[in-house]
Order: sequence, then C-alpha cells, then structure tokens
Amino acid sequence: MPAHVSILQLTGVAVLALATVAWVLGLTRILRRALAEPTVRHAAHPLYGLPGRRATAPHLESVELTPAERDAFAGLVRQLSDGR
Repeated sequence: MPAHVSILQLTGVAVLALATVAWVLGLTRILRRALAEPTVRHAAHPLYGLPGRRATAPHLESVELTPAERDAFAGLVRQLSDGR
C-alpha cells in the first residue's frame, strides 16, 4: 500500500470498482433480455397515461361567411402573403 494514500481513499476506489462491475453486469443482463424478447408490443400493456383512441373523427364545424367577411379574409390573406 502506498504511503501517501489513506485507507479511506483505497476503500473508495474499491467500492467504485465494485459498483462499476455490478452496473456493467446488470446492464448486459437487461440488454440480453431486451434482445431476447419480441419487439412487438401487445394491447396487454397499454399506455395508461394517454387517452384512448377515438373510433370516429371529431365533428367538423363550419360557418358560412358573408360576402363582406370573405372579402375581408381575402384582403388579410393578401396582406400577410405579400412578403412571400
């Protein structure tokens, strides 16, 4: 044991080395399991945080514009698209 290194420093290095080995072993185990399992997710594991899918599209609303409103909208579109 070197004279200038304390026992706490040596213990710290040993603990960090053991933690690194345990992490690498755990990571390889997780990766092997992930590669061995099929990648297709079934409906048995739904995402509970998301709302369910709708069977139909939402109802679309439309409003008839008056001729004055159509002219105003066309003028606004022309004004905004002048720079392009």
